[in-house]
Amino acid sequence: MLTRVVKLTFQQQYLSDFYAHFETVKHQVAQFPGCLGMKLLSDMNEPNVIFTYSVWENEAALDQYRSSELFLSIWPQIKPWFAQRAEAWSLQENFNGFIH
Repeated sequence: MLTRVVKLTFQQQYLSDFYAHFETVKHQVAQFPGCLGMKLLSDMNEPNVIFTYSVWENEAALDQYRSSELFLSIWPQIKPWFAQRAEAWSLQENFNGFIH
């Protein structure tokens, strides 16, 4: 399993545009083959800083998403709205103390 965290910092004036666009694609991303789930998080002190948190079966599944028509339709739409370059981390889980 692979956890992917992406930090997106938006220009304030595009934040509502991002949320509106996200509503149209969130289920498609979360149900993409190999995606085990996704969350959208925002910084409590800087609401224009958004994080996507997704869990993938493996790196190959994430790579398939990143080269998919779905991703290639999302990224060019939101990228001009960024205030800073996006940051991303692919993480492996070493311990899970959460009770689900």
